[in-house]
Amino acid sequence: MAASLMPQKKNPDALELLRGKSGAVIGRLNGLMITLKGLPRSYNKDLQEDKTALFYVVDTMVDCIQIAAGVLATLTPNAAKMRGFLVTEMLATDLAEYLVRRGVPFRAAVRLAEDANKPLSDLTLAELQSLHPEFEPDVMDIWNYEASVERKNVPGGTSESAVLNHVRDVKAWIAK
Repeated sequence: MAASLMPQKKNPDALELLRGKSGAVIGRLNGLMITLKGLPRSYNKDLQEDKTALFYVVDTMVDCIQIAAGVLATLTPNAAKMRGFLVTEMLATDLAEYLVRRGVPFRAAVRLAEDANKPLSDLTLAELQSLHPEFEPDVMDIWNYEASVERKNVPGGTSESAVLNHVRDVKAWIAK
């Protein structure tokens, strides 16, 4: 009985529904913007079409927010399982950003991955230095997933402090 009342429990259907609804909502909003584009004056018969899209989007978003709240309220992340899905290719941008911080153009830094001929995380320090002289011994710290998360310490970033700041800002916005 609980599974039918709370389908999000160990069931990805709710999340798949949210993903699917996002396309429908974006489509309706795009249609609304096209309807409103270039209206010659304040009232037009075209505006009869804006309500349908607007009401659909609002109703759908209310449902989606309720579904997301149910998913988040019952979600129990499995850290060990999540770690099992980590692959070092996820850190390729971190490696490029390492070089960019040392003055290497981003395009050139990204091109190094193509020149390596094997997974970047399999390269030794000497091999990395043969690809580019800007690699220092601290480059080997790039392959630390937790450090990667913490390096994104900007608004909207993934670091703990960035996330906590965002949560604080959203709570303040809701309280207004």
